[in-house]
Amino acid sequence: MRDFQVKKIAIIGQGYVGLPLAIAFSDYFPVIGFDINETRIDELRRGVDRTLEADKKELERARELFTTSNQSKGYDASSSAADIADANVYIVTVPTPIDRYNSPDLSPLLEASKMIGGLLNPGDLVIYESTVYPGCTEEECVPVLEKFSGLKLNQDFCVGYSPERINPGDKVNSLQKVVKVTSGSTSEAGLAVDALYKKIIEAGTHLAPSIKVAEAAKVIENAQRDVNISFMNELALIFDRVGIDTQDVLDAAGTKYNFLRFKPGLVGGHCISVDPYYLAQKATQLGYHPHVILSGREVNDQIASFIASKVVKLMIQKNIRFEGAKALVLGITFKENCPDIRNSKVIDMIYDLQEFGLKVDIYDPWANINEVKKHFNLDLLSNLPESGNYDSVILAVGHREFLHLDLNNLKNNPSVVFDIKGILDRKLVDARL
Repeated sequence: MRDFQVKKIAIIGQGYVGLPLAIAFSDYFPVIGFDINETRIDELRRGVDRTLEADKKELERARELFTTSNQSKGYDASSSAADIADANVYIVTVPTPIDRYNSPDLSPLLEASKMIGGLLNPGDLVIYESTVYPGCTEEECVPVLEKFSGLKLNQDFCVGYSPERINPGDKVNSLQKVVKVTSGSTSEAGLAVDALYKKIIEAGTHLAPSIKVAEAAKVIENAQRDVNISFMNELALIFDRVGIDTQDVLDAAGTKYNFLRFKPGLVGGHCISVDPYYLAQKATQLGYHPHVILSGREVNDQIASFIASKVVKLMIQKNIRFEGAKALVLGITFKENCPDIRNSKVIDMIYDLQEFGLKVDIYDPWANINEVKKHFNLDLLSNLPESGNYDSVILAVGHREFLHLDLNNLKNNPSVVFDIKGILDRKLVDARL
């Protein structure tokens, strides 16, 4: 790895993580963004990014650079492995989800490793960015690379791990503005990985002493946040029984200088609600039961049902017949100002409301109507009704379009308004989380 020179970079996976990375590197190197989704590749070639992490001008500029520089730098997208066979750096940014039993699903990661193994040449460098448990890269991915390449780690090729820190929808804490953790399978490989990322990361890099340390650093970032939010959610469950508003309590407690300002909420998405299970599985394999991590997950996973039940209870208190009543849910993505619906806990809440007998309408200006229908069999309204006569309105996601809503035209009298995000006028709200 000494004096390692980048010839071409292949980035496997062109989603929230892979695409911004590919565009950033394209200013310095020829980059091929590979994805098995041919529709996605076709959209990227037309300058369309449905994740909204890159705009049309960025994509067009990067692709034009690929052509005008005679492929010495710039970006192109492909779903053909043949187009990345001449790369000498492979960066893996595929999803690492969990299955229905909350166990890590490594199949996308291992399939990517299998493909790369079939292309790998002596002297190549493979870098993983997908979130995994400590030891996964060397214990699971490397054997696949060796099997399908016939090469040996640290003799013929090296690997690195540099955990992604992309926050979907965040245009302030972007890829270049957040410190990047780097690591390698040897000290020289670590330096090569670190030097590569220093090209694009304005905030700088942190070279970890080992791949396992870098893997662990990533997985605890989200596990820590998950546990802190679970404490807030447990407080919300308690204060609901006390009969006081959780937000009022947090406002009062927040006046102390060292109070951590976490808030209760629905914890979904592809990171915070998933990554703790990766660390938990590794701990269990080593004979330790992770009490705090799993108890936090248990609390967070029951909040959707709590909200649905609370809405129905409030309707009963107002003598509103809940069976057959109309409910409007505002927002279905896992977070505000972002189109990502993966593992959104809003969907769990909607299913619970439907089980109570409510007829639920859903409006989200960010979500893709066809994707929601395909994955969850739920229909989205194409537009927010000018008037709705809803018996309950639940603000589930704090999209900017919802900040100044006129609820009077949407709700019946009486009705229930539940503000999960705490962004609506307090006078209009019956309950907040």
